[in-house]
Amino acid sequence: MSQYYQLSDQTLWNPSNGASRLFMSQVALYQAEVGLPSGIGPMEADECQIDPIAFAAFVDALLAWHSQTRHAIMAALSEGFVAAVLALAEKANIEVNWQAAERAESRYLKTASDPHAKEWTAALQQKSTELIRHIAP
Repeated sequence: MSQYYQLSDQTLWNPSNGASRLFMSQVALYQAEVGLPSGIGPMEADECQIDPIAFAAFVDALLAWHSQTRHAIMAALSEGFVAAVLALAEKANIEVNWQAAERAESRYLKTASDPHAKEWTAALQQKSTELIRHIAP
């Protein structure tokens, strides 16, 4: 069994029920964290619609939230979900605001006393690019 994430009549993603259930649970969690609806509609009859305008706002807010997270455990826990959402945005042809994340990263790297601080935006972009092939319907 699988479920369908649709943008109008285009299938963006067709994951297994288990992967979809986990993803939707995380969607609810991160909607609360960023204070915005995701634009990902309810799953009804194994199908949900994505509102591209609301989803684009959610993606940018999620990326901004993630870029400001300096807690190592929170960053590690959220990275996979953020990468998956970015991959889904790419499939939906939604332009992501990487500039704000890169500015936050730049400010952090200039003031970080952590010698292991790394540029995470490039790593996150790479991870989301790798995930795109896994969400192809």
